[in-house]
Formats: sequence, C-alpha cells, structure tokens
Amino acid sequence: MRHDMPTRMTCSTKISFDLDGNVVRNIEFTNGCNGNLKAIARLVDGWTVEKIEEYLLGNTCGNRPTSCADQLARAVRKAYEQEKAGA
Repeated sequence: MRHDMPTRMTCSTKISFDLDGNVVRNIEFTNGCNGNLKAIARLVDGWTVEKIEEYLLGNTCGNRPTSCADQLARAVRKAYEQEKAGA
C-alpha cells in the first residue's frame, strides 16, 4: 500500500513509500537535500521497517532533534502500525 507521510522539523516536507507487509519500497522525499535523499531512498529500498529503524532512528541533522532519515524511520513504523490495526 502507498503511504504519504508528512515530516516534522526537516527540509523535506513529505515522504512517500510503498509498504508490503514490513518491507519498504519506492521511497520518495518531497523537498530536502535532493541527492542525499535519493541516495538514502535507494540504499534502504527493500529493507524492513525494523532494519530501517535500527539504522536510521534517532539520526539528527545539525542542531535539530531529528533528520529526514529519522523521519523516514518514524514514518514507516507509523504506517506499519496503521496497516496492522486496519486503519
């Protein structure tokens, strides 16, 4: 299922991705550091929600308490939980 998740406190404003069970694919960031975000999206394509969280959750950007990578980890977890709950 395709998900569009807004981000908080980052240069990117939205993260879109497909979720098949706990596998994340076709990640796209709206706005932000284009080259870096394309690289992150390609590197983690096909990873599970758990693996993305393991590697990216808690990553910060400058003096911000979050980053686009951290927001991705949070977004895939939220989408996964919503799908499990049938929302």
